[in-house]
Amino acid sequence: MGSLLSYSGLSTKIRAMQSKLIGEQQYQEIAQMDSVIQIVAYLKKQPGYARLWADLDENSLHRGDVEKLLVHTIHQNFTKLYRFANPKQRTFMALYFKRYEISVLKDCLRKVFDQGKADLDLSLFQDFFDRHSKLDLEKISNSSTIEELVNHLQGSEYYEPLKKLENDCQPRIFDYGMALDQYYFANIWSVKEKLFQKRDLEEITRAYGNKFDMLNLQWIYRSKKYYHMAPADTYALLIPVHYRLSKKEISAMVEAVDEEEFRRILDTTYYKKRFSELSPETLEELYNLNLKTILETESRKYPHSVIMIYSYFYHKEHEVDRLTTAVECVRYGLTPDQILEYIHKT
Repeated sequence: MGSLLSYSGLSTKIRAMQSKLIGEQQYQEIAQMDSVIQIVAYLKKQPGYARLWADLDENSLHRGDVEKLLVHTIHQNFTKLYRFANPKQRTFMALYFKRYEISVLKDCLRKVFDQGKADLDLSLFQDFFDRHSKLDLEKISNSSTIEELVNHLQGSEYYEPLKKLENDCQPRIFDYGMALDQYYFANIWSVKEKLFQKRDLEEITRAYGNKFDMLNLQWIYRSKKYYHMAPADTYALLIPVHYRLSKKEISAMVEAVDEEEFRRILDTTYYKKRFSELSPETLEELYNLNLKTILETESRKYPHSVIMIYSYFYHKEHEVDRLTTAVECVRYGLTPDQILEYIHKT
C-alpha cells in the first residue's frame, strides 16, 4: 500500500506525459516534410511540444538549434517530474540525472579534441543545470585543453575518473568517454542497495543488469571484430558488473581466439536462451529490444515503482533521437521512404 500511495500521483503524471509522445503516424507525416522549419512548425502543434515551444520562432533557428531544443525538452520534462516527485523518487532521478551531466561533458571533450573548430553554446541548458547540477557549465564549455577541462571538474565526482587518464600515453577522446561511462555505470551498481529497497531495488537491478551485460557483449565483440585488441585492453573497456553473465563466461569471450569462438560461447549464455536470434551481428539491435521490452513490461506490471520513471525517460530520449535523425535526413534531402527507414533504425 505504501508503494501505491507513494507512486500513484507520479504514475498518473507520467502516463499523461507518455500519451503526448510522438507516435508512428506522426513520424510518417514528418517524413513527408521538405524542410526543418516545417518539422519545427509541425511539432509546435503537437501536445508534447505545444507549451514548451509556444514562443519559438522556427524561422529564426540556426543549424544546430533544433537538436539542442529537442534535447532540452528532455530537461524540461525531467524538471516537471522532479517537482512532482517525493524525496524517495527524487533519489532515483538524481542518480539518473548524471547521464545528462556526462552527455554535456562529452560535448565539452569533443570541442577540446576538435581544437576549437566546433562551437559549443550550452546557455540553453544553463537554468536546468543550475537547479540540478554542481558543474559550472560556463567554465567547462570554455575549456580549451583537457587539463583545463579536468581541473574545472575538481570537487566533482568526475574529476578522479578523468584525472587517472593523465598517466596513459596520449589518451583519446574515446578513452575519456569510456572513463565517464564506466564510472557512471559502476556507480549505479554500487549504490543501488543503499538507495533502493524491495520492488524498486528488484526493478533497478533487472533493468540495469541486463543493460550492462548487453553493453559488455557488444564491446567484447567490437574489440575483436574491428580493433583486434589484446584481452587486457578489452577487459579495461568492460563495466565491472556481472548480472546474467558470469565472470567465467566474460573471461571466455574476452580470451576467445577469434570471432567464431566468441560466437560459440555466446550461444551458451542466458541471452541466447532469451533471444533465439542472438548473434554477434544482432547484439546492438537486441540490446535496444531487450531494454525496451524490460522497461515496457515491468512498468505495466509495476506502475507504482521506480521503473515507471526509467521507462518514461527511455522513451522520451528515444523520441528525441528519432526526431534528430528525421531533421538530419530532411537536411540531406532524403526521400520519405529513406527517412522512415532511418527513423525506424534509430
